[in-house]
Amino acid sequence: MIRMRRLCAARGAVAAMFAMFLVVACSETQPVPGQQSEVNSIKMEVFKTPTCGCCNKWVDHLKNEGFEVITKDRVSLDAIKEGYNIDPHYQSCHTGLVDGYVFEGHIPARLIRQFLDDIPEGALGLAVPGMPIGSPGMEMGERFDSYDVLLLKSDGTSEIFSHVDGRD
Repeated sequence: MIRMRRLCAARGAVAAMFAMFLVVACSETQPVPGQQSEVNSIKMEVFKTPTCGCCNKWVDHLKNEGFEVITKDRVSLDAIKEGYNIDPHYQSCHTGLVDGYVFEGHIPARLIRQFLDDIPEGALGLAVPGMPIGSPGMEMGERFDSYDVLLLKSDGTSEIFSHVDGRD
């Protein structure tokens, strides 16, 4: 009788474990194309002015690509840009920060990911100076101006990180 109870208890435990496995396996969701899972989500803090519509569109672009974005509206971004050593000729209308790295301007999300996946030595971050038409957040119908995404270096220099010829 005791042996039978142990056998039933063992079978019950195996059945419970199998049921738990099925619940976990069946509840796994497939990632949406173009979006990262929460585990791989990039958390970015974005400093912008409260009235800038293109900044809001760039934030939407990042969110649509799986980024977790916290926006911080400021009347002036001068202190942020100065504090992170962003020279005026690299500046744009908003500044993003991830783990101390700077993302200045309308940078495509895929290039931010590419940078963070393999951070170059001596890098400060990336920048798209100005506001190129067709860049994320600066869409204007079919118009598109090709542009460079610059790698900003901690020594104050820059180089081309990527050239963008068309929309992603």
